[in-house]
Amino acid sequence: MVSRNNSGRTPLSVASGAAENASSKNTTSAYSFKLLLLVMMVLQNSSTVLVGRFTRAGVPESELYDVTHLIVVTELSKLILAALFEFHTTSGNLMASLHQHVFQKPMDALIIMVPSLLYLVQNTLLYVAFSNLTAPIFQVTYQGKLVTTAIVSVLMLQRRYSVQQWVCLVGLSLGVAVVVLGEKKSSGGDDTHQNLFVGLSAVTVACFCSALAGVYFEKVLKKVSSDATQEPQASLWMRNIQMAFFCCIIALLQSCFQKPANPGMPYLHGFSAWAWILVMLQAGGGMLVAAVIKYADNVLKGLATGVSVVVSSVLSMILFGTPLGMQFNMGAVVILASVYFFSNPLPTFGKIKDDTESKDLLPK
Repeated sequence: MVSRNNSGRTPLSVASGAAENASSKNTTSAYSFKLLLLVMMVLQNSSTVLVGRFTRAGVPESELYDVTHLIVVTELSKLILAALFEFHTTSGNLMASLHQHVFQKPMDALIIMVPSLLYLVQNTLLYVAFSNLTAPIFQVTYQGKLVTTAIVSVLMLQRRYSVQQWVCLVGLSLGVAVVVLGEKKSSGGDDTHQNLFVGLSAVTVACFCSALAGVYFEKVLKKVSSDATQEPQASLWMRNIQMAFFCCIIALLQSCFQKPANPGMPYLHGFSAWAWILVMLQAGGGMLVAAVIKYADNVLKGLATGVSVVVSSVLSMILFGTPLGMQFNMGAVVILASVYFFSNPLPTFGKIKDDTESKDLLPK
């Protein structure tokens, strides 16, 4: 005879209910963690834009830092920061972790070179695109990287998006373009040396390079070994060490082949306290982006970036008096609406939705 407690429930049903409650709590906790990461990314992106503007606004050209030098220092800072995190998580066994995941498995470490090279190709193509397109055309077309990221996610990760989500992604891209164009009017300069076909081809390939690099890195971070007897996978911080190492090499090579902005000056010329704050923000942002990619995905990262465009523009108006017109208002509404409806179902009027229609669109 099956025993029952005072409420009339069997021990089996009680255990089943407890398991369901635990599962629900875990799902809610994971959802909250993703949301926290995305909010942090919005704040980090907005802060980086504002500090970046502040470090160059009103500063004499002879006292400005060299951007290529800033990139090198930032990548080195990412490398050091990732190493510190790995040192902490391995209880001081950083060298043992490097030996296990780099020196013993060099091919596994070299796979991180792929997104690094893709980012190099992307940056090179962006210079080609900007040289052959007017600012408005460049800004609008380059926002297509969010859509290309979703396409590559479908192809490489078998991810699925609803029609509503695809519409929101396109809307977000257009909204960001409108906001950026509202801040950065075209100068209407000489375009006699511009080639529309070359420019559009370059920006299209750059968008796909950005998408491939991001999704490939996401796939590496989320890779799970199918063999339980194999050694543990490289941690998030170890992957950041590998990525930062290759990016450092690429950045150093670029700085060697580019003419310095201030010849004869020390390497860190122009690095004020605010410039160092910018370096730290970007280095911390690199760690944060990797965490967002691992625990959320590249498309949600794009949504957070879109929201940060609005936040940084509003803060720029408050702090620097940057004027915001109707164009910004329209773009901001499109961005916020796209982000909201990407993760929430459309409202229905006078209809009762079934469970399949009312499910949350944000992956948990």
